Amino acid sequence: MKVTQIAGFLGCGKTTLILKLSRELADDGKRKVALVVNEIGEIPVDAKIIEESGMRLKAIGGGCICCEEGPYFAKTLVYLYREFRPDHVLVEPTGVAVPHQVKDAAKMAGRDAKLSMGPAIVLFDATRPAELLDMDMLGRLVVTQVKDADYIAISKVDLVGAAEIDDAAKHVGKFNGHAEIFNVSAFNGEGMDKLVEVISNWEE
Repeated sequence: MKVTQIAGFLGCGKTTLILKLSRELADDGKRKVALVVNEIGEIPVDAKIIEESGMRLKAIGGGCICCEEGPYFAKTLVYLYREFRPDHVLVEPTGVAVPHQVKDAAKMAGRDAKLSMGPAIVLFDATRPAELLDMDMLGRLVVTQVKDADYIAISKVDLVGAAEIDDAAKHVGKFNGHAEIFNVSAFNGEGMDKLVEVISNWEE
């Protein structure tokens, strides 16, 4: 069971993308996929619809899975492993979660579930790079998320031009020199094949 997080600050499009990605990763039932959602975003996540497509959804509220809800997150992973045995678990942490802390929380389940960690994929909103990296506002948290990323996906690229996309990539590249940066759009599907590829092929 591979556990992969789709992280990023509030409003970067995590919920919309993770729903589309889960269907792509499931590949018409060839893989079993479960979702763990730590916040319900703009798009309502309907558990019945998700499960009718052969997936499982577990929602965790009341706190962040990288800190106070960490033990419950680990128990959720153990439950999914025992009851559903998914090939992949996609995790949507809160917009203020720190990726390495989410990984640490997931590893607590390793005593009771056979799991491996997938990459930390951090979304960065191409429509507001200056706002996200303003050190007087959100910057310190966003930079921490970017530094923790194994891959950085510039999101919402369907809403901006090539110059804005390049600008966003240059901004995040200053803070993380090892992560591959690529473009994604849940609206037009750009980058979805790349996401499936990096999740499927990732090895710690």
